[in-house]
Amino acid sequence: MKNKINKLIFIVAISLGITSCHDDLDQSPIDPDSFTEQDVFTDATSAKGALAKLYASLALTGQNGGDDGAADIADINQGFSQYTRMLFNLNELTTDHAVVGWGDPGLPDLHGMYWSASNDFSGAMYLRLAQEVSFCNSFILQASSLSEPEVEGFIAEARFLRAFAYYNLIDLFANVPLLTEITTELPVQSSRTDLFNFVETELLEIQDLLPNSQANEYGRVDRIAAMALLSKLYLNAEVWTGTPRYDDCVTFSNNVMNSSYTLHTSDLNGNGTAYDELFLADNDTNGAQNEFIFPIAFDGVQTATYGGSTFLIHGATGGTMDPSTLGINGGWGGYRTTKAMVEKFESPAIDLASLNSSLGGTPSDWGLVGDATENSWDGPDMEMFETSTNVFELYAQLSDGEMKFRFNEDWGNNYGDDGVDGVVEADGANISVTAGTYLINFDLNNFTYSLTIVPPPADKRGMFYTDGQNLEIAAIPPFKEGYAVTKFKNIDVNGNIGNDSSGEFTDTDLPMIRLAEIYLNYAEATLRGGGGDANLALSVINELRERAYGDASGNISSGELTLDFILDERSRELYWEGQRRTDLIRFNKFTSGDYLWPYKGNQPNGVSAGAFRNIFPIPNNTILTNPNLEQNQGY
Repeated sequence: MKNKINKLIFIVAISLGITSCHDDLDQSPIDPDSFTEQDVFTDATSAKGALAKLYASLALTGQNGGDDGAADIADINQGFSQYTRMLFNLNELTTDHAVVGWGDPGLPDLHGMYWSASNDFSGAMYLRLAQEVSFCNSFILQASSLSEPEVEGFIAEARFLRAFAYYNLIDLFANVPLLTEITTELPVQSSRTDLFNFVETELLEIQDLLPNSQANEYGRVDRIAAMALLSKLYLNAEVWTGTPRYDDCVTFSNNVMNSSYTLHTSDLNGNGTAYDELFLADNDTNGAQNEFIFPIAFDGVQTATYGGSTFLIHGATGGTMDPSTLGINGGWGGYRTTKAMVEKFESPAIDLASLNSSLGGTPSDWGLVGDATENSWDGPDMEMFETSTNVFELYAQLSDGEMKFRFNEDWGNNYGDDGVDGVVEADGANISVTAGTYLINFDLNNFTYSLTIVPPPADKRGMFYTDGQNLEIAAIPPFKEGYAVTKFKNIDVNGNIGNDSSGEFTDTDLPMIRLAEIYLNYAEATLRGGGGDANLALSVINELRERAYGDASGNISSGELTLDFILDERSRELYWEGQRRTDLIRFNKFTSGDYLWPYKGNQPNGVSAGAFRNIFPIPNNTILTNPNLEQNQGY
């Protein structure tokens, strides 16, 4: 299915030679030497092909692919202008999640929080979203003349994509024109609330016109996608309109959680977690696709672009990293993360009581004694559990020192190791130990023992390259400053490279909405008074953490489930997926001094920024060409 839609995207991207003029959420169709819209919209089959262009506009940047085609948007590097690449720059690079060493005009401004209304990247994002709105408006108009029953579903998909574009515009720019048809009139500005109401109404109207849950082709939206976008919309309603809608967020999140979409939990590559498989080259087939409610599909051969996952993987590779392990032919040495994000990945204490309980044995008179144990040589001994006849085990935290096995705290019956060979002898030599947590096994059937180190629980979502990289960022440009992120890879679960054997373009799809996010939405909206089930909120959060840790060692209690925890958990689960700025704004931590990170506000230790930077400016060129528009406050 992915290959089918990618081929459609590729064909239609070439056949619809759309111009690069997209002012004020309006545009004119097409190059007269290309197919016209009337040629395209002859029947349902051709309309389906045209629908692919609406999806393609979020994945590609021009007509020929790569960075050498006829660009959809002028006056910015074509590779820079791809939607998910700009979403990363606006919603991740502006936060604690990323820094970049490149000096392209306007790019350092984003992490430093000193962008202006002439910033190339925010301006290009405005035009990219304007283009998507205009493409959708044109499609809806032309497809409405067709009578085949399936066309109604195509139009509903176009309305979803238009609503998705406006969701982004509300988030990033707040007050933009609302256009639902092609017009030559200069549009007037709409309020954020009016835009919010439009998106809400559209999604409510189309949800039953879209295919049932997972009944559409992979990469295309269904009715659950409409509900999921409503969940996101309602979660941000208080910020965007001044009116909280957390109860509606709970309702629609719950609808999504009860759908056929499932959390991906099959650890196919055997590394202790299924989380990493969400971001591999085969994430459209390895099971991750069942968690992806709305992905943007990429294929290194059919849909080559220097945006998308090609950008994420190449851009985050540099230093001493081996690009081949990530399925690419080289790194661009640009993006890393900050200490503030790395430190979100806590290592909970090992729960010795639970581990010892899991042994299933019975308390015995055999124990550990020595200065490596908790009571040193004087005892009392650390009692072991008999897990089978004459076999004794214990999980224990030991210190640097020595120990022996002793029965009933009686020096007349003790064992040590004379040969340092794992074999015990009566009254043998002390056993040397280095500090750590161990599973200790003492077998009197064979007179052997073993000390197996128990690693602390690890949140395996934190995927960083640290060799030669500094955690502290002394200066942004050198790639070695800051840990590199290895979350996205162009290899499949078996380690095979993606479809482009050269390693230039990648296959890894990017989820715009996935079920894990909806779990987090539900929990947050419940904590904010949305009337959800607190037990269910805790349960779904622990589902995410069990996947992250590979077991229940990272699970939390109800008392630990707070709003601050949810914000950090969103960071751990969703980092580099284009969500962070929106989340920080909702928690009043994006521009305020309540939370600082390295180089926030362009200062090494971070400073607050003006609250007006919670939204981006309308591009200067757009303001100049349309006197009906008023610039956002502060710009």
